Amino acid sequence: MQRYPRNMIGYGADRPDAKWPGNARIAVQFVLNFEEGGENNVLHGDAASEAFLSDIPGAAMWPGQRHWNMESIYEYGARAGFWRLHRLFTGAGIPLTIYGVATALARNPEQVEAMKEAGWEIASHGLKWVEHKDMPEAEERAAIAEAIRLHTEVVGEPPRGWYTGRCSENTVRLAAETGQFAYISDTYDDDLPYWLEIDGRDQLIIPYTLEANDMRFSVSPGWIEAEQFFTYLKDSFDTLYAEGEAGKPAMLSIGLHNRLIGRPGKVAGLKRFLDYIAGFDGVWTPRRIEIAEHWAATHPPVKRDRPSLMDRDTFVARFGGIVEHSDWVGERAFELELGPAHDTPAGLANALARVLRSASDDERMGVLRAHPDLAGKLAAAKRLTEDSSSEQASAGLDALTDAERRRFTELNTAYMEKHGFPFIIAVRDHDKAGILAAFERRLENDTGTEFREACRQVERIARLRLESVLS
Repeated sequence: MQRYPRNMIGYGADRPDAKWPGNARIAVQFVLNFEEGGENNVLHGDAASEAFLSDIPGAAMWPGQRHWNMESIYEYGARAGFWRLHRLFTGAGIPLTIYGVATALARNPEQVEAMKEAGWEIASHGLKWVEHKDMPEAEERAAIAEAIRLHTEVVGEPPRGWYTGRCSENTVRLAAETGQFAYISDTYDDDLPYWLEIDGRDQLIIPYTLEANDMRFSVSPGWIEAEQFFTYLKDSFDTLYAEGEAGKPAMLSIGLHNRLIGRPGKVAGLKRFLDYIAGFDGVWTPRRIEIAEHWAATHPPVKRDRPSLMDRDTFVARFGGIVEHSDWVGERAFELELGPAHDTPAGLANALARVLRSASDDERMGVLRAHPDLAGKLAAAKRLTEDSSSEQASAGLDALTDAERRRFTELNTAYMEKHGFPFIIAVRDHDKAGILAAFERRLENDTGTEFREACRQVERIARLRLESVLS
């Protein structure tokens, strides 16, 4: 594998300011999953009964049979749990995003009407609440298309958001392929929305949650008391709210299910949380579609160079010269397992450094000898590379006094005679006085020590050059 597709960089150490409306310190977004009537059931043409996310410990699918108890639990969600949550959120004036399974919506028209009258967003939760991991790509593509069609027919308008949940490795790509969705939520990888380029199209991703989620009432490890759910949501809120006060507002997604949190003993924890956050200023409680619209308007996608996606010639032409007169370093770096992690200055610098560290001593000596003297003859003749010229100028080495020039010449000569390669230092890290002091100090080192230090400085120079190239 030469290209690693997973992205574990994200926004990195300094995530952007979300700029939530009204300068909110946090966006708290509630999702209510409506799956009742769309779950596995032989009545629905499925091979077995449902076994996922219920109050039956260790439930298993019953091949070819209806599971009366499981069906009854799902029915509770539609018959009672939904209306309890409807009263709670409409009473609090907080709008929801519904993740609606299309076949479940079709079997619950009264609840759909209530959702619409409340002004809730009804996003798509797929055609059926079933597992997709083993579904052939063509079948899943057809299921997505049918989910959109049926959703539009039942709700009266097409969904603008998508979340499969029990997804496959193809789901995000296939959903994006439709061009239908303002956002897709089949990821759990960030506290903020982000743009994902899929087949040349920029798709907004709004990550969801499996931890700030009432599903943990039905799994192990999980919760058994409403207070545990409240405490976890409160701690999550407090942490993100403090980060927002420090200038880095984020998003707290909270996942709910009618048949779980809709039970009296569980909903009490949710109600405590709603009461708790009502006591804070700067809390935005939008629907998911409003987050998508805000992000698209405030943080539109930005095209940038992606080294890991470049062909060999482009990559080498662009980065071969980062290590002075040593294109072979870039050529070998291209052959490494590159991915999104290497599309940043730190990432690509690491790839170049790996090549240097695994090279032979003769090859690394060649790299050192390819570097010019500091303030030497090449600089005087204006024959430095553009990078070297700019770097030396940044430290004032292009404007030396006669005495300074003589001192640099003496040091260059003495260093080369002793070690056999030029003195190398990342001049952007120093001023002129600091460079001279390091020069005089390092001249006293043995050659082995200086060889290792010079190699480290080559890596540092590459890192600094990439900072400007990939910024």
